[in-house]
Amino acid sequence: MNRIITIGREFGSGGRELGRRLSEKLGIAYYDQEIVSEIARRTELSEQYVQSIVEHQPAVSFPIHIGRSFYPAPTPVFDQSMSVYREQARIIEEMAQKSDCVIVGRCGDYILREYEPFRIFVYADMESRMERCRRKAPEDEEMTDRELKQHILGIDKKRAKYYEFYTGHKWGDRLNFDLCINTSRTVIKEMVPALAKLFEA
Repeated sequence: MNRIITIGREFGSGGRELGRRLSEKLGIAYYDQEIVSEIARRTELSEQYVQSIVEHQPAVSFPIHIGRSFYPAPTPVFDQSMSVYREQARIIEEMAQKSDCVIVGRCGDYILREYEPFRIFVYADMESRMERCRRKAPEDEEMTDRELKQHILGIDKKRAKYYEFYTGHKWGDRLNFDLCINTSRTVIKEMVPALAKLFEA
């Protein structure tokens, strides 16, 4: 079975950077936006539309794993969301079967649970997250600290709802992960070599 590392992360925690640098250090595949691109290619939907779907739970708010008798009449938006999620799950499984890899977000830890991935969750304090967002923001972006904080919390809320809808598990719950990493006031580039030692044979 291939080595699979999945990464869940709070917005602004640097989880995406950590995943990319870890994959480079280990010399294994890295999948993030590539998943969205592949869904778009297979479904003939635009990448922007797919991205909007994979960032939100479907419009009908009930968990998909309850009994079929509870289902209300499906809606086109709900059907589209479910189709995209199923395609995403297929693609993530294919990627995991193909080679060793790091997969960021998109319920990868849950979708690949039978493959026993090493599940990492990355988090940080709000100050560090805001600082990281400011560093990566376009030069013309002007947000007050209050607006930026609300933006960060809003994205986390969407991620939590999306994860909980499709998995039935609480997003960010440490019991669902093998390792939780606090990136507050740290340089991710300097952290990765030590982390990579966990996976080097």
